[in-house]
Amino acid sequence: MNYLAHGFRFLHEPYFVAGTSLPDWLNVADRRTRCRRRHASKFVTDPDPRVAAFARGVVQHHQDDDWFHLTDAFAELSLRFAMDLRDHCPRQNSVRTGFVGHILVELLIDAALIRRRPQILDGFYDAVGQVDPSLIATSVNAMTGREVPQLRELIPRFVEVRFLADYTTDARLLYRLNQVLQRVRLTNLTESVLPLFAAARTAVDERLGEWFEEFSPSGI
Repeated sequence: MNYLAHGFRFLHEPYFVAGTSLPDWLNVADRRTRCRRRHASKFVTDPDPRVAAFARGVVQHHQDDDWFHLTDAFAELSLRFAMDLRDHCPRQNSVRTGFVGHILVELLIDAALIRRRPQILDGFYDAVGQVDPSLIATSVNAMTGREVPQLRELIPRFVEVRFLADYTTDARLLYRLNQVLQRVRLTNLTESVLPLFAAARTAVDERLGEWFEEFSPSGI
């Protein structure tokens, strides 16, 4: 799951939303640092309610990933997208296509949430904009024993750039997907894959209710 999928149900709790975002922020700020469930669990009753909410958000992120990656919809769509990419680009490494299939499902879920409820995007960024980046960095240090001062600059920049909106258009989605590939030292995809995105969007949107009951036919 990606940022919005983790956080959209908790927009009334800014520090909780920040906690759900932290593991993904660390992938950008410092890939050597991991804030696991066991790290955050020790702080869910912290006397500072902001720290406690932040810790609960981190725990929520890991709980979400545990069930999400076991769903039929995720397994089927990530495999389908990987195979589509392999058929479209026969020279692609299977490890790379599998990784792209995985990531593409997650980014397109956020795009589907924005399409279904556009107010989620503003609500998410408004929530993150209310947190104190220094408190987040200090809390991460306490939880993990590692300093990640980059969070103090990354979080305001994250709010300013609002890159999650880019997932709603194919060209910008490709740009953001390639940024992910660069971070893990994989070769960029070319514009030749853009025709695959429209079908992928439809496939994810059709199964959104399997992950979130409020978007199932009976919940809308």
